[in-house]
Amino acid sequence: MHILLINQTFYPDVAATAQYLADLAFTLAQNGHRVTVIASRRSYTEPDVIYARSETWQGVKITRCWSSSFGKGAKWRRALDSLSFLLSCAFRLCLVRDVDKVVALTSPPLVSALGAAYARVIGAQFHYWVMDLNPDEAIAAGWLRADSLPAKILDALSRFSLKSANEVVALDRFMKERLLAKGTAPESLSVIPPWPQDNIVAADEAGARAFRDRHRLTGKFVVMYSGNHSPCHPLDSLMQAALALRELSSAVFCFVGGGSEFARVQHFAQEYKLNNILCLGYQPLNQLSASLSAADLHAVVMGDPFVGIVHPCKVYNIKQVGVPFFCIGPEQNPIAELGPVACFRHSQAQGLADFIRCAAISGVPASGDSFVTASSRDVLLNQLVTVIGGQSRMRLQPARG
Repeated sequence: MHILLINQTFYPDVAATAQYLADLAFTLAQNGHRVTVIASRRSYTEPDVIYARSETWQGVKITRCWSSSFGKGAKWRRALDSLSFLLSCAFRLCLVRDVDKVVALTSPPLVSALGAAYARVIGAQFHYWVMDLNPDEAIAAGWLRADSLPAKILDALSRFSLKSANEVVALDRFMKERLLAKGTAPESLSVIPPWPQDNIVAADEAGARAFRDRHRLTGKFVVMYSGNHSPCHPLDSLMQAALALRELSSAVFCFVGGGSEFARVQHFAQEYKLNNILCLGYQPLNQLSASLSAADLHAVVMGDPFVGIVHPCKVYNIKQVGVPFFCIGPEQNPIAELGPVACFRHSQAQGLADFIRCAAISGVPASGDSFVTASSRDVLLNQLVTVIGGQSRMRLQPARG
């Protein structure tokens, strides 16, 4: 069976959707399918990095499209970059033959509509793996008005993708509720959460010590936020807690990753002359275990209006290395169900600061709830393969570059 996967990011990019799609592509290929991926030539995290136009990786054929690089500094720049990829992707689709199934993700927003239209034209099955919801995300972030013409057009395209899909995969029960409200057929909807990258992520004491030494964190109590810095995960409460604890010399707030809000964290630290904030870029995959293991306490953040729209995948790798984490978000959210040691609302910055102060001095308290163990990568990945490609068979571990 020939399965076509469409998404802006793919191996060797370090973006979350690139990693998850690489796992799926490899496993489908190991199950005997012919797998083709259409992705962008530009790295998502480093747009100046250009990947090969085409290559074969682990039995997967990768075709990469040109896209512009106006940057993420303004919404129109993001929109032009997304549009350029979609146009280039549409051209590439015209050259792909004999496809039995099309799988689309959500980067850039609504690339799924292109995949759904292509599948309909060639008579292939369409599978929609919903990593986030748009235009819901853009509306919740304040980038679009719900009653505007662009929002209505984008919503119509989103509903077209959902109604065209033979199978829709959501990440949590909150997302499932939103998809059902949009008219998705219940019998076509599955919930499969993201998986920990347990083939490359594990507790790493030696790596953690080296990470701490390299960044002058030895002897410090490290509170870490690792991942995408975006309006979907507001960091104001965490930054305010750092400000409140500026005199607590033993605590350091480490922000690791990138995104549209990363510069704002840097500016906040500079404005208030905070020596307890350390900002680091995305870590290579082969150093992810070390950086995650270097924390004493992780922060996982969910913006109030984004429940059911996005899903912080970072929590599964945090659970994999065994470091405690706390949650900042609304009372009802998917992260609060995964065993945090504490939960805080976005309005509780002072309470969060008090909690961190106590943890830095007396140690991190045990979780009040039983620590929920995430399903393994193999279990969840094989569930997804079964939904998309039929019966799954035993597979080998992919070799990551």
